[in-house]
Amino acid sequence: MPVVVVESPAKAKTINKYLGSNYTVLASYGHVRDLPPKDGSVDTENDFAMTWEVAADSRKHIKAITEALKTDDELILATDPDREGEAISWHLQEALAGSLKRKGMKVSRVTFNAITKSAVTGAMKNPRQVDVPLVGAHLARRALV
Repeated sequence: MPVVVVESPAKAKTINKYLGSNYTVLASYGHVRDLPPKDGSVDTENDFAMTWEVAADSRKHIKAITEALKTDDELILATDPDREGEAISWHLQEALAGSLKRKGMKVSRVTFNAITKSAVTGAMKNPRQVDVPLVGAHLARRALV
């Protein structure tokens, strides 16, 4: 059974109704990782390498997703269809990397522009990978802020 991750718990509840019991729909509650507020989080001498950490209030959400992945066989990242949503999907994939690799789990990304049954089910038929150049735009912006 696939685990679908969206940003908002309200969206998770609605999308769960649309997809039914064959899916586990969970919320990330927004961004899950950030740069620590200290010098050295962005290493300008090492190709702007960034040191990320899971936000304290996100740990329980990551744990819930990790627990669901123990019994489910696929991760579908369905965060918002914008640069920040793409970044959240990438951060989730990075934060969950250990669990995903252990199981050799399939990971995909879907987007929809409306929370309707037809938009959600249509998106599930058109999965893709995380858009790395779009994530790069987020990372560049984040390094400068």
